[in-house]
Parts: sequence; C-alpha cells; structure tokens
Amino acid sequence: MIFSKVIFPKILLILIANNLLFNIPKVNSAEEIKIIYNVFSRTIKVNSLKNFAENGSSTNNLRRILNSTGSPDVEIRSILNKNFEIPITIASKLLYSEIGKVVLIRISSIIHPPKAKDQQTGMLALRSSILQGIDFKDETINLISFFENYPTRTVILNVNALSKIMNKVESISELLDFFTNSPLEKIKSN
Repeated sequence: MIFSKVIFPKILLILIANNLLFNIPKVNSAEEIKIIYNVFSRTIKVNSLKNFAENGSSTNNLRRILNSTGSPDVEIRSILNKNFEIPITIASKLLYSEIGKVVLIRISSIIHPPKAKDQQTGMLALRSSILQGIDFKDETINLISFFENYPTRTVILNVNALSKIMNKVESISELLDFFTNSPLEKIKSN
C-alpha cells in the first residue's frame, strides 16, 4: 500500500517530465523567412514564396515586399526557380572543406537561424539546408528547395549584411554565379 502511494506518483512525474523535456517536435523545414533591414522587419511565408515562384500569384504581404525590390516579377521568379547544378559528392566535399567552412560562415551573417549566438550554428544550418535541398535525381538545387530544407521554422535574412556584399558585386546573378559556378569548376577539375 505504501509502495503504491510513494512510488506511483514519482513514476508518473518522471514520465511527464520525460515527455515534456525530451519529446521535442521535429522541424522539417522553414515555414517563414524574416527579412531584417535596419530596424524594420517583414516576414514571408515560404509557401507563399513557393507559390509565387511556381505560378506568379502572391499574397498582399509578399506583393508589398516584391514591389519594394524594384525588380520585375519575371526576374524574381527566374532567380527563385533557377536550378544550380551541384552534384551531392562535390557539394559535400566543398561544404566540409576549410574553404567551404569559410564561405558558409560568411553567408551565415546573411542567412541564419533566429537567436543564433554563434557563426557555427548558422554554418551548420546552411550546410544542412544545402545538402538536404539538392534534388538527387538531377543533382540541382534552387532557392525554394534551399528554404524548404532549412532546419528551423524561421530563417533570418539580414539585408544589411547582404547589402555590404552586394556593394562588392554588381548584380545578384553575378553573386549567385560566384557562389555556385566558380568554386565548383575548380573542384570538378580535381
């Protein structure tokens, strides 16, 4: 009798605590992108961005953000849908190399998880998103699949940090070419 009065509540408490502490729901992909510019921020749902990329329709919130870019919808959709060829073996070699770590750390100042206290966290999230986002059939990745495979619910996009890099590069397409084609050609030839 005393055994059940003393032990049963303790076992119940352990089971409840175990469930609360160790039953953390798995995040499969990013649900929103939080764009930060100076003191302002806007949030875009990844699904609405994907819908815009696929068929051109947008929500009012997304439309306001798209209008603020000053770029035509066709150009934005082209960038979102552009497939970059990157074989998984080459991507893995690059992302786990010392040069890859440096590039990922620099990019993690632009794209990172919320409340990331260090660059390592951002680098790991980027690496995971890239490797998970590659389509194994045709060995390509695009921005939508990158965001769909980002390992946190929210992705922070820091426009201030992006602007600093963009001042060194003439266009977004030149930036994308730099980060995708230049390093890959050198690795492919080795």
